[in-house]
Amino acid sequence: MSEAVSALSGAIFEGFATVTDTGLRGMITVRGDLASKDMGAAIKAAIDADVPAQRRVTAGNGGKVAWMSPDELLVVVDYATVLDTVAKLNAALSGSHTLVSNVSDARAVFEIRGAGCRDVLAKLAPVDLSQGVFAETEIRRTRIAQVPAAFWQTGTESFEVICFRSVAQYVFDVLRLSATKGGEIHHLG
Repeated sequence: MSEAVSALSGAIFEGFATVTDTGLRGMITVRGDLASKDMGAAIKAAIDADVPAQRRVTAGNGGKVAWMSPDELLVVVDYATVLDTVAKLNAALSGSHTLVSNVSDARAVFEIRGAGCRDVLAKLAPVDLSQGVFAETEIRRTRIAQVPAAFWQTGTESFEVICFRSVAQYVFDVLRLSATKGGEIHHLG
């Protein structure tokens, strides 16, 4: 059996913001009725988090939960705990019409850190990333240079970006190019 590795083996680029392949991350797609008591109880039992509102991310002791669509969540946990978390979710949701799927190895995660992190994303995604407009608990599913991706703010100067593993090198390259010194932009307001 081969050893699991991240899409870009921890690649790092330092420009006016730092772009890093964060390594392996456990990711679980959960589909079903997000408003049901069963869903809320399952997420709470699995990672001690609440089901997030539309376009929001919640955190618990065991990980984060991101709203992805009206019937879909993305549960993000440590890679080492993903199979246990899938089992907990399947057990808790066994009586309801749901889907729980481990998608960890199909995704890549990048962190953008530094004072210019908003600028890096603003040049690539059609999203208003102005301070005070894009909140720390907000997630956006969008396109980054024409490929599907999702991102959320993890701190005042950091974002995480999730994309399909098959386009990880491309996404890293466009993030790297966008973070190259001299390319800073200035938000209005």
